[in-house]
Amino acid sequence: MALVTSAEMFKKAYEGGYAIGAFNVNNMEIVQGITEACKEEKAPVILQVSKGARAYANHTYLVKLVEAAIIECPEIPVVLHLDHGPDFETCKSCIDGGFTSVMIDGSSHSFKDNIELTKKVVEYAHAHGVVVEGELGTLAGIEDEVVVSAEDSSYTRPEEVEEFVAKTGVDSLAIAIGTSHGAYKFKPGTKPQLRFDILEDISKRLPGFPIVLHGSSSVPQNYVQMINENGGQMPGAIGVPEEQLRQAASLAVCKINIDSDLRLAMTGTVRKFFNDNPAKFDPREYLKPARANIKELVRHKLINVLGCNGKA
Repeated sequence: MALVTSAEMFKKAYEGGYAIGAFNVNNMEIVQGITEACKEEKAPVILQVSKGARAYANHTYLVKLVEAAIIECPEIPVVLHLDHGPDFETCKSCIDGGFTSVMIDGSSHSFKDNIELTKKVVEYAHAHGVVVEGELGTLAGIEDEVVVSAEDSSYTRPEEVEEFVAKTGVDSLAIAIGTSHGAYKFKPGTKPQLRFDILEDISKRLPGFPIVLHGSSSVPQNYVQMINENGGQMPGAIGVPEEQLRQAASLAVCKINIDSDLRLAMTGTVRKFFNDNPAKFDPREYLKPARANIKELVRHKLINVLGCNGKA
């Protein structure tokens, strides 16, 4: 199966009450772990690449890794998506370079400027058969080069979504309802809670329209503990409760971005490997168990959080 857009995926997800997992990829082992889990669970998937990932691994290498995964896993539909495109030029480069979906993040601009920028990307993307995700509201936290303080974050205003979608022509919309980027989403001692009232209001205003959640890692505590027990220092890393993500997936949310969990799994596994095997030095020996743990983590997300297993 060749690369696809997310249009049909989202239609089925909305009607079926589940969400598609959007996993950020940076190297071969992460791509393999994700797609092997999706192949075995018969799940559609969105492999997404950030500006930082393109700078790290090179656009061409990442595209070719995804193409290799499609050859190895022809049974599952795969979207190649640009995560947090910062400007028109980056989106254009990805559209011209083989991506089937792009996000233009104009959330740091004024409402008017966000509409103008997003519309420009949509017009170019649609002319080339590519779909576009826009964003309203600003998530706190850090993801690659996206850095937003808690003071500068803001919930999406439901009264703006209809105008934004109508004037831009976007195919999906990322909203801010309490998720955040990175592994430190909530302060210790607080009760994590997403704003489902905002989500429900938006879904009533945009019936049938696919909504996206960014910054939705659950930050598995077993991997946080593994990191801390093997030389790491990550006190107070808390994510979004998985049951709340599952609830969101049963509503209008068709795409859930998981931005930190895979990195935690890889880092924790590698740290533990070297503590247990201080004389080892072959990257294949420590990346193999890291890949295996990524695969099992993705499998868990597909079944228990996203509900998209068996939907390919």
